[in-house]
Amino acid sequence: MAKIILTNEVSGLGTAGDIVEVKNGYARNYLLPRGHAIVWTKGGEKQVESIKAARAARAIANLEDAQELAAKLKSQPVKVTVKAGATGRLFGTVRTADVANAVEAAGLGKLDKRSIQLTESIKSTGNYTATVRLHDDVSANLRLQVVAAAKK
Repeated sequence: MAKIILTNEVSGLGTAGDIVEVKNGYARNYLLPRGHAIVWTKGGEKQVESIKAARAARAIANLEDAQELAAKLKSQPVKVTVKAGATGRLFGTVRTADVANAVEAAGLGKLDKRSIQLTESIKSTGNYTATVRLHDDVSANLRLQVVAAAKK
């Protein structure tokens, strides 16, 4: 077992700043190369506080605000406009940053792209669902409407 410090939220494992033990292969082959974690050391223990402080700065301050934002996100679909071909196939994929920008453009609030989790890879126009983790106790399903950008 490898003892690591998470630098990003990992579904089913923990949030940034958590110290967890995982199997060696999972740490060596997935978490460490992708930058989701760092190896635990006594010196690294000091970084935990700065990681948690950065996470707290990005997080929504209280539970009521998170629940209010969740209600806004659930109320209406968010339109994500992307470049697409004639058949509706996208030039690339929709990223979490694109979703965060679309939510802000729709006037629903500002989201951190790290709090958005796409349920599937979005490669064509249509309707999709994403999960947004707003608070430790609050998450919301966000309906996405992916449409092609107008051709110039």
